[in-house]
Order: sequence, then structure tokens, then C-alpha cells
Amino acid sequence: MSGQLKLGFIGLGIMGAPMAGHLVNAGHEVFINTRSKVSPDLANSKAIQCKTPSEVAEKADLIFLMLPDTPDVEKVLFGEYGVASGLSKGKVVVDMSSISPIATKEFAKKMNALGCDYLDAPVSGGEVGAKNATLSIMVGGEEGVFNKVKPIFDLMGKNINLVGSNGDGQTAKVANQIIVALNIEAVAEALLFASKAGADPAKVRQALMGGFAGSKILEVHGERMVKRTFDPGFRIELHQKDLNLALNSARALGVSLPNTANAQELFNACSAHGGKAWDHSAMVKALEKLANFEIGQKA
Repeated sequence: MSGQLKLGFIGLGIMGAPMAGHLVNAGHEVFINTRSKVSPDLANSKAIQCKTPSEVAEKADLIFLMLPDTPDVEKVLFGEYGVASGLSKGKVVVDMSSISPIATKEFAKKMNALGCDYLDAPVSGGEVGAKNATLSIMVGGEEGVFNKVKPIFDLMGKNINLVGSNGDGQTAKVANQIIVALNIEAVAEALLFASKAGADPAKVRQALMGGFAGSKILEVHGERMVKRTFDPGFRIELHQKDLNLALNSARALGVSLPNTANAQELFNACSAHGGKAWDHSAMVKALEKLANFEIGQKA
């Protein structure tokens, strides 16, 4: 793919808006649709607003989705005025949402039956990665289709990999979310322990950054825990959704994920205290409740 392309982007939330913005800034003709308010940056750009997903599919040759959950994707694809009703043969649909791998395989079959190609391409990197075009993109689908879309992926991310066939991209994202959740829990425990023991958690975090315990989670979310900045980011309710996918899939596979289940219970505790919309680094608050101690306070 080269030159100016007709691209569609549906779902313009915290992640989708900057991702679509990169496509507009690259000089492509971008047709957009969202159920939320269009951000000022996009509203004032050359992006063309459409009334329905079907209209986006009619006008664009390559349609991207960035939506919260599996039912949202199904509705946008196959509901009234959905993408499927506006497609014609030869078009490509790319779902960059994080949803069920099982449902993804079914969605792909339906799109293929319409004569269209389908990629699942969930991302990791959060709002920062979306804004900086440094997302990791995990792709499932045919290699030829992946190679066709890769130049567009390059506008939104840096670490872009074809994992396997349809559904495998979503499986990789579920694995990613398991690792992220368990790392958040580990960093939270470590900083809570250090703070309760009387050490300065900010200095402990800095000391750990240069060693084997160093990680992106310690760098970014460890700082959030110390500074008490829990505005999302990536909302707890979305990570709960991803861990539900992990636990339900593991149950179907006969695999035990005990620490994933524990991380989910900590997210559930946060949610019970009104924290669904907190950044997922706020998992630390559940541990602080158990300890009756907050990171940064005097022991």
C-alpha cells in the first residue's frame, strides 16, 4: 500500500482518537465514526465524519476498529447499519480492539464469506503508546493481508508482529494482559513493603530500576503509585475484561492460572470501592486496604 489511501476508523476513545490522528497526519483520506464525542484534534482535522459504521465501510477500503469489548465489536460489525452492510468484495477489516479469540475466529469467517479479508490486531502500550505511535501490535491473519496493511500499522506502532492465523493476535494480547497484571501486583507489593518498612518508596523505585527487577511497569506504574496519580491510562474495568477472557479461555483449555485469578480479585476489590475507572496501576489500593497503610505515608 502506498500513496493516499481511503481508510476508515471506528472507535475514537482514549486510544482510538490518537491512532486515527496518525493516519490523518500521514496524508490519508480517513473516514471516522464513534459513539462518543469526536476529539477537538480530529474534529478540526481533515478526517471525514460518518453517521454510521456502514457509511465508513462504504467509503473506505481498509477499516480499523478500536472498541471496548467483544459485544461492541459484534454490534459494530454485524448490527444495524454495521460495517458488514457497507462492505464490498476486496476490502479489509482490521480489529485492533482486545476481545475474545474465539469470537474473533467467527467474525473472521463471516467477513471472509463476504469476500473481505480480516485481521485481528490488538495493541499494547496504552494511551502513551497511542499518542506517540509506539504501540506493540499483535496480529492474527493471513501473511499476505498482513504485509498489505503493515505500512499503515507502522504509522501507529513500533513493535509489529504477525503471530499466526485469525484469533492468534487476540491470544497474544490476553497473554500480554496476564503479564502486565501480575507485574503491577508485584510492583505494588514491593513498594508497599518498602514504604511500610520506613524506606522512601520513590528512592527504592529508582534503585530497583537499574537492576534485574527493572521493568516498564516499575518505571511507569511504580511512579503512579508513588505520586498517587491514578487517572487512566488504562481503566481497571478494561483490564478486568481482559483477565475474564484469560480465565474463561483457561477454563476451557483446562489450564490453571492461579496468580491471574488473584490479580483479578484485587481488581474486583478496587471496583467494589468505586474504582472501575481508575488506572490499572491503582490495583495497589486494594493491597493498601489489606495493609491499612498507603504508600508514602509515615510508618
